[in-house]
Amino acid sequence: MEPWIQEFKLHELSIVSSVLDQLDELKKQHEGAVFSKVGLRVGELAGVDVDCLRFGFEAVVKDTHWERLALEIEQVPRRQRCPACSEEFRAENWATTCPKCGETETVVVAGQELEIAYVEVEE
Repeated sequence: MEPWIQEFKLHELSIVSSVLDQLDELKKQHEGAVFSKVGLRVGELAGVDVDCLRFGFEAVVKDTHWERLALEIEQVPRRQRCPACSEEFRAENWATTCPKCGETETVVVAGQELEIAYVEVEE
């Protein structure tokens, strides 16, 4: 296996580990709560392979107290905003020029997210 491929997969595993660490802390604050699902928001620009993240999650939670925890991932597309005309648009193929006025210096407003969006608790 190429070293960069191994590093790439380790990145997703470290994200899974971090999410589970945060859930462990949350579980300490809510004793007796049974977490059924965790939702993540992953931006297109976050540098995360969502398939590797799912695979890593399934591998890490197997045979642990998190085994029944479901993972849901919302993929957030890259969006830009033009400071000249305030147009917000979906940036395709790394094209960041404003489609309305042609401004080339636009700003990323979505797509960099990597966060826990929610945790569902069984009643």
